[in-house]
Amino acid sequence: MSNTDNKIGTLRKKRHIRLRKKILGTAIRPRLNVFKSHKHFFVQVINDIEGKTIVSASTLEKELKANLKAKGNISAAKNIGALIAKRALDKGFKKVIFDRGGYSYQGAIKALAQAAREANLEF
Repeated sequence: MSNTDNKIGTLRKKRHIRLRKKILGTAIRPRLNVFKSHKHFFVQVINDIEGKTIVSASTLEKELKANLKAKGNISAAKNIGALIAKRALDKGFKKVIFDRGGYSYQGAIKALAQAAREANLEF
């Protein structure tokens, strides 16, 4: 890993910590957390009060893995956004707080959020 990659990761972590001070997932309105690696997306709906993950989805799952060529791009983000919205709605959660994980709201993160909104999940 180059020095530049390390610096970018550190800056993202600082932004994420700063954001997490302001948002908290509850039993009524849990937090939708996004983590993006170079190859995959990991999304969780979390109740921070109880410290429990309610539902999760990732591009490593069999149902998504078979349909996607690349798992870290915008089309994968759209698929994972729709899937996490469906799972959250099935559990009875219509409203969530969006935690973008320190990533800027553009590209794949924006596509994931829009796909979740189109699947009737409210932020």
